[in-house]
Amino acid sequence: YDSRARLSFRGEKMKIIKFLKKCGAFLAVLCLLFLCWTAAFFITSWFLHVFSINRLSFYIRQIIDSFLGFFLFGLIIYGISQISFVQERQSLFFRPLIDAMKKMSQGNFNIDLSSYKEEIGNRNHPFHEIVESITQMAKELGEMEQMRQEFISNVSHEIQSPLTSISGFAHALKNDHLSHEERRQYLQIIEMESIRLSKLSENLLKLTSLESSHPPFQPKTYRLDQQLRRVILSMEPQWRNKDLEMDVSLNKMTIHADEDLMDQVWINLIHNSIKFTPNNGKITVKTLKKDADTIEVIIKDTGIGMTKEVQMRIFERFYKADPSRNRSKGGSGLGLSIVKKIIEMHKGDIQVESSPKEGTEMKVILPDTQIPNT
Repeated sequence: YDSRARLSFRGEKMKIIKFLKKCGAFLAVLCLLFLCWTAAFFITSWFLHVFSINRLSFYIRQIIDSFLGFFLFGLIIYGISQISFVQERQSLFFRPLIDAMKKMSQGNFNIDLSSYKEEIGNRNHPFHEIVESITQMAKELGEMEQMRQEFISNVSHEIQSPLTSISGFAHALKNDHLSHEERRQYLQIIEMESIRLSKLSENLLKLTSLESSHPPFQPKTYRLDQQLRRVILSMEPQWRNKDLEMDVSLNKMTIHADEDLMDQVWINLIHNSIKFTPNNGKITVKTLKKDADTIEVIIKDTGIGMTKEVQMRIFERFYKADPSRNRSKGGSGLGLSIVKKIIEMHKGDIQVESSPKEGTEMKVILPDTQIPNT
């Protein structure tokens, strides 16, 4: 009952508002007519006084005032209609741009302004550049949104996989009839998946930090050959475990860079070479000074190699040439993304040369920006 009463009251209220609007419009017309007839009276009086016309009858004078009043009224109404027409035309002209920006604000970046561009026609039209800018902005925002969704999807997938393993094997451990060996194997898998999850979280934080507006970057001058030798020695258990031959040729040279970040570069690249090189293979690490302004670090292996298609995508986040293989080896697909970002921060470049079953060569090119001794 209360609901119906409210609806009835609201309906009566709307009727009253409409009635008041009509009354207001009627009064406005009356006021406008009054003003037009008043203006007509004074204009006629002025005209008759200027030209000394005093013999007009009252009837003729009223007819002149009436026609002039109607003329002024019609002129004002015409002017108002023209202003409304121009405003409506402007509104229709800008409507596609306004609709496009509304769509973008709602997350819809599928904007098509081709018909609007055809309407404008001339490339020199002042709005042509605006349309081009909006179209380009929508395209770039759409690509960013797609990358964001892919990133979230990949992160969710990478996190879900170890969590599923941990949950499954933890549930299996509740079985009292497991042998000691089975229990030890399940615990080892849980430990490996936990380490993998921790590494993924660490890499995500590292990548987020590097892509922030104020990434950690504290360059200093240090010996590059000593850094590489230290990293290689720290990974000795890994390459000795596979009986890999390490061919290391490091020229004495200094570099001005962030040592901690460059540690990440060399650890990732050498770790990948070890991981994808079969037993009894060979890894070569050497440094070159190509010219006065460039330093090259080459890390080459005799591993499984990769195709041209894979080489074009290996620096993408979460990209894996063989997801099942990389997952079994603990990879998350973020290592090379971090490497590329760090090298770009140092104004350098990384190049890949590889062929399937013939190994891979990673070439890191860095500017020689060391601070000269004074």
